[in-house]
Parts: sequence; structure tokens; C-alpha cells
Amino acid sequence: MNLFDQKKHMLVLFCSPNPHGSTRRLLDSFMEEFKDRVDWRTAEVNAYELNAHPCTGCRACAKKEKCTYDDLDKFDKELRKCDLLVVASPVYNDSFPSPMKAILDRTQRYFEARFSLGLRQPIKKHRDAVLLLTMGREEDFPLEVTAHQLQRAFSVMNTTLTGCAVWDGTDLGRRNLGPAQQKARALALEILKEP
Repeated sequence: MNLFDQKKHMLVLFCSPNPHGSTRRLLDSFMEEFKDRVDWRTAEVNAYELNAHPCTGCRACAKKEKCTYDDLDKFDKELRKCDLLVVASPVYNDSFPSPMKAILDRTQRYFEARFSLGLRQPIKKHRDAVLLLTMGREEDFPLEVTAHQLQRAFSVMNTTLTGCAVWDGTDLGRRNLGPAQQKARALALEILKEP
């Protein structure tokens, strides 16, 4: 990283197979607050295009701080330099879609780095994270599940989940869109007012 580069880095992990659906609409509401900000740089990774190899439990990462599969190396590099991680995802069966689950399983390398290799902070730089979630039903359980999954992974990734915006009831149309967009914008504004 360039010492003279004072821009903050945002990494968006987009987890929907539909590039123009509800999840994109909620993400766009969040990103709207950043559009004229020259002090932020954004990279977006599509979980479906990333096509992460599933973790096989080979435990190679328990011997060396690296995964046997190199398909997430570029993502890992972006993650390590970002100041903010945005996870934008629909809910499938009360959880994340399978490409995101594969990515979460592959965070095992950070657990092994911490607990098998003894690296106190496998990822040195701290970052905040936000979860932007869309779901067909109106209930709290999927948010509890997805937030818990992220918090477990983040516990060894030097990452703190600081907020969530949920557009629930998408099966009912756009009835809940306005409040969800307001929450997403409020999260963005909260981040932007931090020093």
C-alpha cells in the first residue's frame, strides 16, 4: 500500500445471483452516500463469480498460513487492505446463499492461523463490517443466523460487525423498501462521520 494513499478502502462482497434485484437495490442505497466521496475507494467482489472451492478440511492451513486452493488469494489480499467490509446478500433457507457459505467455510484458514499456528492477529489491520440483507419473509431469525455466522468468522479476522440493514418481506413487493433504504443510508452516514 502506498504511504501517500490516504483513501479508505471499502470491499463489497455481493452475494446475490441476481445483479439487478433486491440486494443490489439495498446496496445501491448504502453506496449512494459514498458516490461523491473522493476519500473512499471501492472494490466489489461477486461471490457467484468468485466460485470459491469448498473447504475440504485438509488442514493444510494448520501447518502454514495459506489455503491449499488459491482461488481466494485475490479476495484475501483485498480483505487485508480494506477499512470497511460490506456483505450484501439475500437470504436462502434462513442463511446465506451457498457461494457465501463456501467463502465463510474457507475462513477456517484464519482460525487455524490463530489457534494452530499461534498468530495472535492473522489479519493485522482492523476493519468494520456491515451486513445488508434481503429476504422474502418478515422475520428476525435469518438476521440472527447470518449475523452470528459473520461474527464467528470475524472473531479471527480482526473485523467487527457494526451494523445491519434488512429489507424483509420482499415477497410482498416494495412495502418495506423505504425503511430498509433509510437504514442503509443511515449506516453509511454513520461510517462517513467517523474520523
